[in-house]
Amino acid sequence: MNLKVRELLVRTNIWWVLFLRLSLAMLLFSLCRVGFYLYNRDYFADMTAANFFAIMLGGLRFDLTAVLYTNMLVLVLMIVPLEIRFRAGYQAVVKWIFFVFNGVALVANVSDFIYFKFTGRRTTADVFQQFEHEQNMGGLLGRFLIDYWHATVWWIGLIVLMVWLYNKTRVQGPLIRNKWLFYSSGLAAMVGVAYLTVGGIRGGFQHSTRPITLNDAGKYVRDPKDVPLVLNTPFALYRTVGKTKIKKVHYFADEAALDSVFSPVRHGADSGAMRKLNVVVLVLESFSKEFVGFFNHDRENGTYQGYTPFLDSLLQHSRSYTYSLASGRKSIDALPSVIASVPSMGVPYVLSPFSGNRINSLGTILRDEGYHNSFFHGAPNGSMGFQAFMNIAGIEHYYGMTEYGNDADFDGWWGIWDDKFLQFMAHTQRDFPEPFFSAFFSVSSHHPFNVPDDYKARFTGGREPILKCIQYTDEALRQYFHTVSKYPWFKNTLFVITADHTSSNIMFDDSRTARGLFSIPIFFYRPDNSLTGLEPGLVQQSDIMPTVLGYLGYPHDYIAFGRDVFHSTDEIAWNYKDDVYQLYQGDYLMEFDGRRALALYNYKTDRMLRENIVKQYPDVVQGMEKKMRAIIQQYNNRMVDNNLVVK
Repeated sequence: MNLKVRELLVRTNIWWVLFLRLSLAMLLFSLCRVGFYLYNRDYFADMTAANFFAIMLGGLRFDLTAVLYTNMLVLVLMIVPLEIRFRAGYQAVVKWIFFVFNGVALVANVSDFIYFKFTGRRTTADVFQQFEHEQNMGGLLGRFLIDYWHATVWWIGLIVLMVWLYNKTRVQGPLIRNKWLFYSSGLAAMVGVAYLTVGGIRGGFQHSTRPITLNDAGKYVRDPKDVPLVLNTPFALYRTVGKTKIKKVHYFADEAALDSVFSPVRHGADSGAMRKLNVVVLVLESFSKEFVGFFNHDRENGTYQGYTPFLDSLLQHSRSYTYSLASGRKSIDALPSVIASVPSMGVPYVLSPFSGNRINSLGTILRDEGYHNSFFHGAPNGSMGFQAFMNIAGIEHYYGMTEYGNDADFDGWWGIWDDKFLQFMAHTQRDFPEPFFSAFFSVSSHHPFNVPDDYKARFTGGREPILKCIQYTDEALRQYFHTVSKYPWFKNTLFVITADHTSSNIMFDDSRTARGLFSIPIFFYRPDNSLTGLEPGLVQQSDIMPTVLGYLGYPHDYIAFGRDVFHSTDEIAWNYKDDVYQLYQGDYLMEFDGRRALALYNYKTDRMLRENIVKQYPDVVQGMEKKMRAIIQQYNNRMVDNNLVVK
């Protein structure tokens, strides 16, 4: 075949041109995977060349699905058997549709270069609900573009490459002059392309093959934490639109057998009258456990001081735990876990179709016991959907930026500066009738990592930009406790301090592990020093509600997916990441995909989780699989059946 004929086929045959353009989109997605890895290579620290090559090949399957979805309109316009396809104006329209749709898909992929650092997973469709109430999205987007300009440059480079290579192809024709042959062959080709497209989207042609999902990425990795590298963000978005991962399961056919393995029904105390202590829960934005010196005396050859001197001093007089875990990786995962002992499993509870379910919470339970209840969050009212959740959780008094009433103290991005808002909270609580329950959620320890001008010289931070914010919020807490310690209600109060999730700014290697990504402080403080000591055990966010109720001596039954850590001996915790359930029991961490155990680690001795011992301890695995199945069935079926309160 001479050069002229070859050039004619490349530049004019519409089917070959379509193939080349879809291949171009595939190439761009693969380059995004390379970029995703380079931006997050610390997370994939154990990656080898062989594993990366296998992941790149496996990722093509997910890229193909995403590319076909993204270019569905282009496909239709290119395969319809009409002569108008060959006109310059028509092809110009097709070109711009290709550029716009694929440009947006590339935005999604490149955005996750950065956003993955905050969530630890590929972005799914719930992101649109998560930020739908934010009032400063334009400003935040602009700030992100400036701060992460290098990712923007990467995206621009991809766009330039896309335009240049696309313009190397050109459709001319029709090459078939016979009208009957043109339409009949075109119709046959259209049917063939449609068949191939359906197979590509589903991930296979067998009738028994279900459409590929995020969970299928596990087939192409040796370590479950590498799953996000196999996926691409458009695929994760397409596959999760309008869907929930919470569906009824039937691992146990008999309810009695199920309850014997795990039951969320918690029984009230029978020790007499309930203690009507005040309860204050403080949830701190992005406070990783590694930031707190008290928990990390062994770091840096014993010289590590941390960035929370006030919390360190408070921990000397508090009950805390060696292993303490968040239930999720997002702010919106935290409050249902902390306030209502309802963790997120598969999709944030507040974004699920079941977020309107009737639940019991510290708000509803303590309200019925005569407590005044309140929630404080310095962001614009409605931010993150917290106000809506507080309504569901039975918390009647909401204090946000509107109630604060002074926009001069707005940080310009997220809300009122923590020191100002905590003082507002303290002064507001002064007039609350006792007993009362209050929850607080901080805002300042967040990108773009600013502190008020008065504190910039005082807090120098460290090697990560968030650290000066951690120092600042720690100081804001010191000022809050200094203020409330003068009030009569202070000594009659149980304080619970925790974080919503870990920070994306990771300092130590073990903080990137499946356990480290969920390691946050959780501790309980009484001003009378009646709760002290660092316990060697395990606690999770969803344990907070039952622990508080157990400590108060609440006398009635209720539903909680956590446990009372002061009295329970069944040491378990769990969370969910990348379509994998992580169960902690005793010394072990098991990763479970809903069907079988993928990995087992002794997380207490194997800090970096390097040794997968799943095949060495079959009895341990069998018992933990049974426990995890029971937890999943209780959670999913009760969620679907709206059975989250004791009837």
